[in-house]
Amino acid sequence: MHRESPAAPPPAPIKVELLPHDPQWAEQARQIAQALQAVLGDNLLQVHHIGSTAIPGILAKPVLDLLPTVRSLAELDERQGALEALGYIWRGELGLPGRRYCSLDEPASGRRLAQLHCYAQGSPEIERHLAFRDHLRRHPDIAQAYQREKLRCQALHPDDSHAYSDCKDAWIQPVQAQALIERQRHR
Repeated sequence: MHRESPAAPPPAPIKVELLPHDPQWAEQARQIAQALQAVLGDNLLQVHHIGSTAIPGILAKPVLDLLPTVRSLAELDERQGALEALGYIWRGELGLPGRRYCSLDEPASGRRLAQLHCYAQGSPEIERHLAFRDHLRRHPDIAQAYQREKLRCQALHPDDSHAYSDCKDAWIQPVQAQALIERQRHR
C-alpha cells in the first residue's frame, strides 16, 4: 500500500482582500468540480460552491470555497496523492473531525485560489454550510449586513485572514442557527 505524505500544517494567514462579486467565480468553481470528479471518481457525490464567492452582490475574498461531498473519507484519504498532483496541499482534518481540508495556491505567486472542505455524505456540517449560503442568497438584506461585518473585520485584521475569520464568527453563529431552522421548516 502506498503511504501518502502527512498532512501539511495549517496555512499561514493571508492579507484580507475583499473584491466585488465576480460572476466568473461560479464558472471557476464548476471547472474545479470537473477536475475533482476526474480524480475522485465515484467517491465524489457533489461539489457545492460555498462561502462569500457563492453569494451574488457581496464583497468576497477572491478564494473559492468548495464543499466536496464524498461517499467515504477513507477512500478520499487514499486519493490524497491525486489531489496533490492537481496542486492541492493536503491539510487533513485541520481541527475539525470528519473534515478533510485542502488548499490550492497559485504556484508563481503563492496566492490562495481555492479551499476544499470535504465531508462524507450525511455529515451535519454539509447542511450547516448550505443553509448559511442559501439563507444569504434568499435574504439580500442579511447578505448586506454580512458584508458590513466583513468590512468591519477587515478593518480590524487587514493582514491576518485567520483573525478576520474569527472576528466574523460571532456574527455568523446566530445567523447560521436561524438559517438551519429556516431550512428545516422548508423541508
